[in-house]
Amino acid sequence: MEVTELLRKVRRIEIKTRGLSRHIFAGEYHSAFKGRGISFSEVREYQYGDDIRSIDWNVTSRFNHPFVKVFEEERELTVMLLIDVSGSGDFGTRTSFKRDLMTEIAAVIAFSAILNNDKIGVIFFSDKVEKYIPPLKGRKHILRVIRELIDFTPGSKKTSLDTPLRFLTNVIKKRCTSFILSDFIVPDFEEALRIASSKHDIVALSVYDPAETEIPDIGLIKVADAETGSEQWIDTSSRATRNQYAKWWLTHVDRNKGIFKRCAVDSTEFRTDQDYVKTLMSFFKNR
Repeated sequence: MEVTELLRKVRRIEIKTRGLSRHIFAGEYHSAFKGRGISFSEVREYQYGDDIRSIDWNVTSRFNHPFVKVFEEERELTVMLLIDVSGSGDFGTRTSFKRDLMTEIAAVIAFSAILNNDKIGVIFFSDKVEKYIPPLKGRKHILRVIRELIDFTPGSKKTSLDTPLRFLTNVIKKRCTSFILSDFIVPDFEEALRIASSKHDIVALSVYDPAETEIPDIGLIKVADAETGSEQWIDTSSRATRNQYAKWWLTHVDRNKGIFKRCAVDSTEFRTDQDYVKTLMSFFKNR
Protein backbone atom coordinates (compact mmCIF):
# COMPACT_ATOMS: atom_id res chain seq x y z
CA MET A 1 0.00 0.00 0.00
CA GLU A 2 1.35 3.44 -0.90
CA VAL A 3 2.29 5.78 1.94
CA THR A 4 -0.28 8.44 1.03
CA GLU A 5 -3.13 5.94 0.89
CA LEU A 6 -1.97 4.30 4.12
CA LEU A 7 -1.87 7.62 5.97
CA ARG A 8 -5.33 8.49 4.65
CA LYS A 9 -6.73 5.18 5.95
CA VAL A 10 -4.97 5.62 9.30
CA ARG A 11 -6.46 9.10 9.67
CA ARG A 12 -9.96 7.93 8.74
CA ILE A 13 -9.90 5.08 11.25
CA GLU A 14 -8.39 7.36 13.91
CA ILE A 15 -11.16 9.94 13.55
CA LYS A 16 -13.94 7.34 13.62
CA THR A 17 -12.67 5.09 16.40
CA ARG A 18 -11.31 7.85 18.64
CA GLY A 19 -14.71 9.52 18.57
CA LEU A 20 -16.45 6.28 19.48
CA SER A 21 -14.01 5.64 22.30
CA ARG A 22 -14.38 9.12 23.78
CA HIS A 23 -18.14 9.63 23.49
CA ILE A 24 -19.57 6.13 23.73
CA PHE A 25 -17.23 3.59 25.27
CA ALA A 26 -15.35 5.56 27.95
CA GLY A 27 -17.76 4.81 30.81
CA GLU A 28 -18.43 1.24 29.71
CA TYR A 29 -14.73 0.50 29.33
CA HIS A 30 -13.94 1.83 32.80
CA SER A 31 -16.66 -0.15 34.54
CA ALA A 32 -15.97 -3.31 32.54
CA PHE A 33 -12.21 -3.49 32.97
CA LYS A 34 -10.88 -0.99 35.48
CA GLY A 35 -12.16 -2.93 38.47
CA ARG A 36 -10.35 -6.07 37.34
CA GLY A 37 -6.91 -4.90 38.46
CA ILE A 38 -6.80 -4.59 42.27
CA SER A 39 -4.04 -4.97 44.81
CA PHE A 40 -3.99 -5.47 48.59
CA SER A 41 -3.67 -2.22 50.53
CA GLU A 42 -4.23 -2.77 54.29
CA VAL A 43 -6.28 -4.40 57.03
CA ARG A 44 -8.75 -2.39 59.12
CA GLU A 45 -11.48 -3.06 61.66
CA TYR A 46 -14.81 -4.28 60.32
CA GLN A 47 -17.44 -1.54 59.86
CA TYR A 48 -21.18 -1.91 59.41
CA GLY A 49 -21.94 -2.52 55.75
CA ASP A 50 -18.60 -4.14 54.87
CA ASP A 51 -18.74 -7.25 52.69
CA ILE A 52 -18.24 -10.25 54.97
CA ARG A 53 -16.34 -11.94 52.16
CA SER A 54 -13.51 -9.44 52.75
CA ILE A 55 -12.99 -10.50 56.38
CA ASP A 56 -9.39 -11.47 57.17
CA TRP A 57 -9.97 -14.50 59.36
CA ASN A 58 -6.34 -14.82 60.46
CA VAL A 59 -6.22 -11.28 61.87
CA THR A 60 -9.77 -11.60 63.23
CA SER A 61 -8.90 -14.73 65.22
CA ARG A 62 -5.70 -13.13 66.54
CA PHE A 63 -7.45 -10.04 67.95
CA ASN A 64 -10.83 -11.65 68.63
CA HIS A 65 -12.48 -8.84 66.68
CA PRO A 66 -13.45 -8.72 62.97
CA PHE A 67 -11.00 -7.16 60.54
CA VAL A 68 -11.37 -6.82 56.77
CA LYS A 69 -8.87 -6.69 53.93
CA VAL A 70 -8.84 -3.44 51.98
CA PHE A 71 -7.97 -3.51 48.29
CA GLU A 72 -7.30 -0.59 46.00
CA GLU A 73 -7.78 -0.34 42.26
CA GLU A 74 -4.61 -0.30 40.23
CA ARG A 75 -4.29 3.06 38.53
CA GLU A 76 -3.46 1.62 35.15
CA LEU A 77 -3.93 -1.61 33.28
CA THR A 78 -2.05 -3.24 30.48
CA VAL A 79 -4.30 -4.09 27.53
CA MET A 80 -3.10 -6.58 24.93
CA LEU A 81 -4.63 -7.15 21.50
CA LEU A 82 -4.09 -10.57 19.95
CA ILE A 83 -4.91 -10.07 16.27
CA ASP A 84 -5.46 -12.98 13.87
CA VAL A 85 -3.71 -12.07 10.59
CA SER A 86 -4.09 -15.47 8.91
CA GLY A 87 -5.48 -15.94 5.41
CA SER A 88 -9.09 -16.51 6.50
CA GLY A 89 -9.35 -12.85 7.52
CA ASP A 90 -9.37 -11.86 3.85
CA PHE A 91 -12.96 -12.95 3.41
CA GLY A 92 -16.17 -10.97 3.28
CA THR A 93 -19.31 -10.98 1.16
CA ARG A 94 -21.19 -7.94 2.45
CA THR A 95 -19.95 -4.59 3.73
CA SER A 96 -16.41 -5.50 4.83
CA PHE A 97 -13.79 -8.20 5.10
CA LYS A 98 -13.28 -9.89 8.46
CA ARG A 99 -9.83 -8.29 8.67
CA ASP A 100 -11.28 -4.77 8.19
CA LEU A 101 -13.81 -5.35 10.96
CA MET A 102 -11.13 -6.65 13.33
CA THR A 103 -9.04 -3.56 12.56
CA GLU A 104 -11.79 -1.12 13.54
CA ILE A 105 -12.73 -3.02 16.70
CA ALA A 106 -9.08 -3.20 17.72
CA ALA A 107 -8.66 0.54 17.11
CA VAL A 108 -11.70 1.36 19.28
CA ILE A 109 -10.32 -0.74 22.13
CA ALA A 110 -6.87 0.80 21.71
CA PHE A 111 -8.20 4.37 21.93
CA SER A 112 -10.39 3.40 24.90
CA ALA A 113 -7.30 2.09 26.68
CA ILE A 114 -5.32 5.27 26.01
CA LEU A 115 -8.20 7.51 27.14
CA ASN A 116 -8.26 5.54 30.42
CA ASN A 117 -4.51 5.97 30.89
CA ASP A 118 -3.77 2.32 30.14
CA LYS A 119 -0.96 0.81 28.11
CA ILE A 120 -1.78 -1.01 24.88
CA GLY A 121 0.25 -3.71 23.17
CA VAL A 122 -0.33 -6.00 20.19
CA ILE A 123 0.51 -9.55 19.18
CA PHE A 124 -0.09 -10.31 15.49
CA PHE A 125 -0.40 -14.04 14.96
CA SER A 126 -0.97 -16.66 12.27
CA ASP A 127 0.25 -20.13 13.19
CA LYS A 128 3.14 -18.28 14.84
CA VAL A 129 3.76 -14.92 16.47
CA GLU A 130 4.22 -12.67 13.45
CA LYS A 131 4.96 -9.46 15.33
CA TYR A 132 4.96 -8.20 18.91
CA ILE A 133 4.45 -4.53 19.79
CA PRO A 134 5.18 -4.01 23.52
CA PRO A 135 2.53 -2.12 25.53
CA LEU A 136 3.01 1.64 25.67
CA LYS A 137 0.90 4.79 25.99
CA GLY A 138 0.29 7.80 23.78
CA ARG A 139 -1.21 8.85 20.45
CA LYS A 140 2.00 8.20 18.54
CA HIS A 141 2.00 4.61 19.75
CA ILE A 142 -1.68 4.19 18.87
CA LEU A 143 -1.12 5.45 15.32
CA ARG A 144 1.73 2.95 14.91
CA VAL A 145 -0.63 0.18 16.03
CA ILE A 146 -3.30 1.28 13.53
CA ARG A 147 -0.76 1.48 10.70
CA GLU A 148 0.31 -2.08 11.44
CA LEU A 149 -3.31 -3.24 11.64
CA ILE A 150 -4.02 -1.83 8.18
CA ASP A 151 -0.85 -2.72 6.34
CA PHE A 152 0.65 -5.75 8.10
CA THR A 153 1.60 -8.64 5.82
CA PRO A 154 1.99 -11.99 7.62
CA GLY A 155 4.62 -14.55 6.72
CA SER A 156 2.13 -17.41 7.04
CA LYS A 157 -1.53 -17.80 6.08
CA LYS A 158 -2.27 -20.59 8.57
CA THR A 159 -3.70 -20.20 12.08
CA SER A 160 -2.94 -21.48 15.56
CA LEU A 161 -3.82 -19.96 18.92
CA ASP A 162 -1.49 -22.10 21.01
CA THR A 163 1.68 -20.19 20.13
CA PRO A 164 0.38 -16.61 20.67
CA LEU A 165 -1.37 -17.58 23.92
CA ARG A 166 1.79 -19.17 25.29
CA PHE A 167 3.77 -16.15 24.13
CA LEU A 168 1.36 -13.85 25.99
CA THR A 169 1.69 -15.91 29.16
CA ASN A 170 5.48 -15.79 29.00
CA VAL A 171 6.08 -12.21 27.91
CA ILE A 172 3.47 -10.31 29.99
CA LYS A 173 4.31 -11.02 33.62
CA LYS A 174 1.77 -8.73 35.29
CA ARG A 175 -1.95 -9.51 34.97
CA CYS A 176 -3.46 -7.76 31.94
CA THR A 177 -6.69 -7.61 29.96
CA SER A 178 -6.26 -9.37 26.62
CA PHE A 179 -8.62 -9.21 23.64
CA ILE A 180 -8.35 -11.99 21.06
CA LEU A 181 -9.77 -10.91 17.68
CA SER A 182 -10.15 -13.89 15.38
CA ASP A 183 -12.66 -16.03 13.49
CA PHE A 184 -11.48 -18.87 15.77
CA ILE A 185 -11.45 -21.32 12.87
CA VAL A 186 -8.40 -22.95 14.43
CA PRO A 187 -7.26 -26.31 15.81
CA ASP A 188 -7.99 -27.06 19.47
CA PHE A 189 -6.65 -24.30 21.74
CA GLU A 190 -8.34 -25.09 25.06
CA GLU A 191 -5.26 -25.98 27.10
CA ALA A 192 -3.32 -22.88 26.08
CA LEU A 193 -6.38 -20.68 26.70
CA ARG A 194 -6.94 -22.19 30.14
CA ILE A 195 -3.35 -21.45 31.14
CA ALA A 196 -3.50 -17.89 29.80
CA SER A 197 -6.88 -17.15 31.41
CA SER A 198 -5.61 -18.30 34.81
CA LYS A 199 -3.08 -15.46 34.66
CA HIS A 200 -4.84 -12.79 32.59
CA ASP A 201 -8.34 -11.43 31.96
CA ILE A 202 -9.03 -12.87 28.50
CA VAL A 203 -11.81 -11.66 26.19
CA ALA A 204 -12.65 -13.50 22.96
CA LEU A 205 -14.07 -11.37 20.13
CA SER A 206 -15.16 -13.66 17.29
CA VAL A 207 -15.64 -12.21 13.79
CA TYR A 208 -17.49 -14.02 11.03
CA ASP A 209 -19.21 -13.43 7.70
CA PRO A 210 -22.86 -14.54 7.22
CA ALA A 211 -21.82 -16.51 4.11
CA GLU A 212 -19.75 -18.74 6.39
CA THR A 213 -22.82 -20.01 8.24
CA GLU A 214 -24.35 -21.83 5.28
CA ILE A 215 -23.73 -22.66 1.62
CA PRO A 216 -26.21 -21.13 -0.85
CA ASP A 217 -27.71 -23.22 -3.65
CA ILE A 218 -25.78 -21.80 -6.63
CA GLY A 219 -24.75 -24.94 -8.48
CA LEU A 220 -21.27 -26.27 -9.08
CA ILE A 221 -18.54 -23.98 -7.70
CA LYS A 222 -14.83 -24.11 -7.03
CA VAL A 223 -13.80 -23.17 -3.49
CA ALA A 224 -10.32 -22.48 -2.13
CA ASP A 225 -8.95 -22.73 1.40
CA ALA A 226 -7.49 -19.28 2.15
CA GLU A 227 -4.95 -20.75 4.57
CA THR A 228 -3.71 -23.84 2.72
CA GLY A 229 -4.45 -22.86 -0.89
CA SER A 230 -6.13 -26.20 -1.62
CA GLU A 231 -9.05 -26.10 -4.07
CA GLN A 232 -12.00 -28.35 -4.77
CA TRP A 233 -15.31 -28.39 -6.63
CA ILE A 234 -18.54 -28.47 -4.62
CA ASP A 235 -22.04 -29.15 -5.88
CA THR A 236 -24.04 -26.66 -3.82
CA SER A 237 -27.29 -27.88 -5.39
CA SER A 238 -26.92 -31.00 -3.22
CA ARG A 239 -29.08 -30.65 -0.12
CA ALA A 240 -26.91 -33.22 1.68
CA THR A 241 -23.79 -31.13 1.03
CA ARG A 242 -25.45 -27.96 2.30
CA ASN A 243 -26.79 -29.71 5.39
CA GLN A 244 -23.41 -31.24 6.12
CA TYR A 245 -21.73 -27.84 5.98
CA ALA A 246 -24.41 -26.21 8.14
CA LYS A 247 -23.93 -28.97 10.71
CA TRP A 248 -20.16 -28.38 10.67
CA TRP A 249 -20.65 -24.66 11.30
CA LEU A 250 -22.94 -25.23 14.29
CA THR A 251 -20.48 -27.76 15.71
CA HIS A 252 -17.67 -25.23 15.26
CA VAL A 253 -19.62 -22.50 17.08
CA ASP A 254 -20.68 -24.84 19.91
CA ARG A 255 -17.12 -26.09 20.35
CA ASN A 256 -15.74 -22.58 20.76
CA LYS A 257 -18.49 -21.50 23.16
CA GLY A 258 -17.79 -24.59 25.24
CA ILE A 259 -14.07 -23.81 25.36
CA PHE A 260 -14.71 -20.19 26.37
CA LYS A 261 -17.09 -21.26 29.13
CA ARG A 262 -14.79 -23.92 30.55
CA CYS A 263 -11.87 -21.48 30.53
CA ALA A 264 -13.95 -18.69 32.15
CA VAL A 265 -13.41 -16.41 29.14
CA ASP A 266 -15.99 -13.77 28.23
CA SER A 267 -16.87 -13.76 24.53
CA THR A 268 -19.07 -12.15 21.92
CA GLU A 269 -19.56 -12.37 18.15
CA PHE A 270 -19.47 -9.80 15.35
CA ARG A 271 -20.90 -10.17 11.83
CA THR A 272 -19.31 -8.36 8.92
CA ASP A 273 -22.71 -7.10 7.76
CA GLN A 274 -23.82 -5.64 11.11
CA ASP A 275 -22.89 -2.57 13.16
CA TYR A 276 -20.19 -3.61 15.63
CA VAL A 277 -20.85 -0.58 17.86
CA LYS A 278 -24.07 -1.94 19.36
CA THR A 279 -22.52 -5.36 19.96
CA LEU A 280 -19.43 -3.87 21.60
CA MET A 281 -21.44 -1.49 23.80
CA SER A 282 -23.75 -4.30 24.92
CA PHE A 283 -20.77 -6.50 25.71
CA PHE A 284 -19.04 -3.79 27.76
CA LYS A 285 -22.22 -3.05 29.72
CA ASN A 286 -22.86 -6.70 30.53
CA ARG A 287 -19.41 -7.36 31.98
